[in-house]
Amino acid sequence: MTDNPQQPFDEVLEPATDGGTDAAAIPTERPEDAAAGLDDNPARAAQERDAYRDQLLRLGAEFDNFRKRMERERLQLFARATEEAVRDILPIVDDLERALAADTGDVAGSFHQGIEMIYRQMLEMLRRRGVEPIDALGQDFDPNIHEAVAYEPAEGRREGEIIGELRRGYRLGDRLVRPAMVRVAQELR
Repeated sequence: MTDNPQQPFDEVLEPATDGGTDAAAIPTERPEDAAAGLDDNPARAAQERDAYRDQLLRLGAEFDNFRKRMERERLQLFARATEEAVRDILPIVDDLERALAADTGDVAGSFHQGIEMIYRQMLEMLRRRGVEPIDALGQDFDPNIHEAVAYEPAEGRREGEIIGELRRGYRLGDRLVRPAMVRVAQELR
């Protein structure tokens, strides 16, 4: 190598004989030559520009899809967590309903009123969270939202009509949290 800074780049590099870097792997084209080559071929420059633009658009679309997928997964995770919390609360609501249904006489009137207030607060909290009870009595049996625990002959009732509700069912939006346990009318024989 020489100490002349004016010597061309490709003349400075000599093939390595000591097993080092291969001179063929090092580009010998000067940046000035590369820039001059783009001016000589505007079609190639336009083609490269279009390829980079296409790649940029694809990356933007991929990122947008990723962002939407993450948002959808976040909402699904939130819905599942809410559903699990509601499932944990529903047995308490059932116990409150049973306590209210029990006849305690006039002696426990204020106690009964306190339980009724707690029950209403629980139902209001569930309603604010999007939880709705499933109306079952008098409806036709639907195995998607009802769980039949008994079929009973019932005079004056149509076949498949729900005649009793043993445990209320609930929905969270359009998802079933818990099916209603019901008794279903059966045709008299």
